[in-house]
Amino acid sequence: MGGAPIEEGAISAVLSHVSAFIGVDGGADHLLAGHVTPAAVIGDLDSLSDQARATFGACLHKVAEQSTTDFEKALIRVQAPCMLGLGFTGGRLDHTLSVLNVMARHVQKAVILLDAEDVSFIAPLGRTTFQADKDTRISIMPVGTATVTVAGVQWPFDAQRMTPDSFTSPSNAASGGPVTMETDGPVLITLPRAHLQTALQAAVRAK
Repeated sequence: MGGAPIEEGAISAVLSHVSAFIGVDGGADHLLAGHVTPAAVIGDLDSLSDQARATFGACLHKVAEQSTTDFEKALIRVQAPCMLGLGFTGGRLDHTLSVLNVMARHVQKAVILLDAEDVSFIAPLGRTTFQADKDTRISIMPVGTATVTVAGVQWPFDAQRMTPDSFTSPSNAASGGPVTMETDGPVLITLPRAHLQTALQAAVRAK
C-alpha cells in the first residue's frame, strides 16, 4: 500500500485477492483509515503519521538508507507469488515513474499496480498468453529496451524493437480470444481495472 491517493472502497475491493497488507511508509495511513492491520510497514518512515506510527509500532521496519525508494525497500523484502500495489499511481508523477523504474529492474517480481481506471504489470520475460474480450483496451509500453512480438490484438507486431523513446503501442485493443506476447525486455501491459483477474493470471501463470 503506497501513499498516493486511492479511491473509496479500494482496500475492500482487493480483500479477496490478498493474504496480507504491507504498508509502504506513508501508505500505512490508508490502512489505518481502512481499519486494516498490516503485516509490516516498510520504508524510511519519514512520511508516516504519528498516529500510524503509534498504532502499528510493533510491525514497523525502518530502512534508513537512501539509495533505494520506499517502494523498492518493500519489494526486495517481501516474498510472494504476486503483489498488488494500491496507492502507487495517480499522485506525484515522479513517484509513479520511479515505481515503474523499480518494476523494470525487478522483472522477476510479479507486481500489479491498481487504481480506479487501470491494472498494470510488467509482462514476464518470454511468452505470455491471456484471454481478452474483443475491443478490450490493451496498452503495451516499454519501460526499457525490448524486442516484442504481439498477436491477438488489433495492431499486432512481430519482433519489434521497443524503447521508451521510440516505438510504443498505447491503446491497442484485443481482437477477441487469446492475446500472446513474447518479450526479452521489460514491457508494461495496462488493462482496464475490471480485468484484474486477467492480469493476475497473466502475471502469475508465467512465473
